[in-house]
Amino acid sequence: MRKRPLIALAAGTLAAGGATFAYASLVERNMFTLRRVDVPVLAPDAEPLRILHLSDLHMMPGQRRKQDWVAALGGTDPDLVVVTGDNMADPESVPGVVRALQPFLGLPGAFVFGSNDYRGPVWGNPLRYLLPEREYVQGVELPYETLRQTFTDAGWADLNNARTVLKAGGRSVELVGVDDPHVDRDDYPSVAGPASAGADLHIGVTHTPASWVLDAMAADGFALMLAGHTHGGQVCVPGYGALTTNCDLPTSMAKGLHRWPGSDSWLHVSAGLGTHPTAPIRFACRPEASILTLIPR
Repeated sequence: MRKRPLIALAAGTLAAGGATFAYASLVERNMFTLRRVDVPVLAPDAEPLRILHLSDLHMMPGQRRKQDWVAALGGTDPDLVVVTGDNMADPESVPGVVRALQPFLGLPGAFVFGSNDYRGPVWGNPLRYLLPEREYVQGVELPYETLRQTFTDAGWADLNNARTVLKAGGRSVELVGVDDPHVDRDDYPSVAGPASAGADLHIGVTHTPASWVLDAMAADGFALMLAGHTHGGQVCVPGYGALTTNCDLPTSMAKGLHRWPGSDSWLHVSAGLGTHPTAPIRFACRPEASILTLIPR
C-alpha cells in the first residue's frame, strides 16, 4: 500500500524536473536583459561616460532573435563598446556575429577573444563544469582571424595581449588586455606597466577573470576591469547564486560589479548572452548585456 505514495512522489519529481528543464532551455535562455550599472571611477566633476559591455554571445548561425536583440542596443547610445570574447559557436557564426554588432562597428570599440572564438564546442556531459579539475577539450577551429579582421577594419582595438589609448566620449581611455587565460594564451607581462598619468580613464580587459591577471591589472592602476566567461554561473540556485565560475573567481563574484580585493579597482563580470551549445539552458541567471555608466568617484 505504501508504493502508491512513493510512485506519486517520483512522478511529481520527474514532472517538476521536466518543467524546470523546459523553462531553462526554452524560456529563460532567451530572456535577454539589459543591466544598468553605475561605476564610480571618474575624476570629480567629470561628465559620465557610457560603456556597452557585451560578452559570450556563443552565436549560432540561426540565432536571429539574439542578433536582433543585440543590434537593437544601438539605441542605448554608448560612448565605448567592449566585447569580452566567446563570440562564436560554429564555423558559420561570423555573419551572425557581424549582424548583431553592425550598429556598433562605427563607434569606438575594443575586444579580446575567448577560447570559444578559437575552437568550437565538443559535446559532453555539462555536469563536468562542476568539477574543480577537468580536462579542457577543444573542437574544430573557428574563423577567428576573419572575425578579428572585421573588428580591426572597423577601427576596434585588438587587446589580445595588447595595450592602447583611444578617444571615447571626449576622453582619453587607456586599455590593456590579454588573450584568454582559460587556455593559457594570456601574456600580461608583455604589456604590463603603471597606468598612464596622461589618460583620463584606465580599463583592463580579459575574457576569463583569472585572479593572476586581475591582480596584475589592479596593481598597475587600472581602475575598471571587464570580463566574461562565467555565464554568471548559468544555472544558479535561487537565494544562493552560482555553483561555479569555471575559473578561480569566487562564486560570489560570478557576475555584476565588485570591488577587486586588496585594491581600489572595480571588476565587472558579464553573465553573457549565450550558452555553450552542449548546455543550452539558463536558470535563475538570465542572459545579459550591460550599460556601465562611469561616474565621478
